[in-house]
Formats: sequence, structure tokens, C-alpha cells
Amino acid sequence: MVPKRIFFTKGVGKHRERLTSFELALRDAGIAAQNLVRVSSIFPPQCKLIARSQGLKFLNPGEVVFAVVAENSTHEPHRLLAASIGVAIPADRNTYGYLSEHHSFGETEDAAGDYAEELAAEMLATTLNVEFDPDRSWDEKKEIYRISNKIVRTANVTQSAV
Repeated sequence: MVPKRIFFTKGVGKHRERLTSFELALRDAGIAAQNLVRVSSIFPPQCKLIARSQGLKFLNPGEVVFAVVAENSTHEPHRLLAASIGVAIPADRNTYGYLSEHHSFGETEDAAGDYAEELAAEMLATTLNVEFDPDRSWDEKKEIYRISNKIVRTANVTQSAV
């Protein structure tokens, strides 16, 4: 069973009970009516990244849906938190890519998203023998990946809340 399509979604839920806040976040993301099964972080070969609006049309209530999930929660008032999924898709669509999950506190949505995207790109780069220096900035690494012509796209979906 190899997925042909993947879409990103995100949501926020706020409630005094963590389970209820998670349910509210799933509703906000449009996937509360499905049974989610968490999977590890491989972007399948020949898989197509589609828009959320398209992806939701394929889902039915009660359906078992495999998902890479990033979530975060806190009971601390005014605490900034973020959850992010990064993706790195190889130029060779017959090769698998990577998805990464990142969960943070005190980090902006942009910073968390860049970090998740960088994690996915680094994991993919190591499988494609693209050299990278972990001490370089994310912008410098993106340029190396672009020049190598082995990584075609990186992106992230991130949700932050206070």
C-alpha cells in the first residue's frame, strides 16, 4: 500500500482538556471524522503533493487514514508553541523523499517551519549523496540543494499558537 497523493493540513484547538483541544485542532484541520494512524516520515516515490481542498475530497467519515502528525500542547498561559511538518521531494520521482516533524516552544511559525523543512532536506540529501555542512545557514544549504539538481522542492506546513 503506497500512497499516490499526499496533502498538508493544519489546525488549532484550545481547551482546558488536552484531548478536547486535539479534537478541536483536528476539526480545524478538516480531518476529525477520520481514524488517523501515525506513520513515519517517507514521501513515497511518484507520490503527488496536492492541495488540502483536493485531498479532503478523497476522505470519508470513519476511514482509516495514514498520517505523519506533528502536534504540541501546553497548559501554560501565553506560551508560544508550534508544530511543523517539512517535506523534501527528490528530482527523480522514482526515489523517495522525506517528511519531518518538529515541535517547539518559544519559536515563531517561520522559524519552526524553516527548521522542519531543513530537517527533511538534510535527511534526503544524505540519501542522495549531496554534501552539506550542518553549520551552514538554511539559505546556503538551499542553494547547494538547488545547484545539485537532486532535490526539486522543499516546503513546510506549520501551525503556531499562544
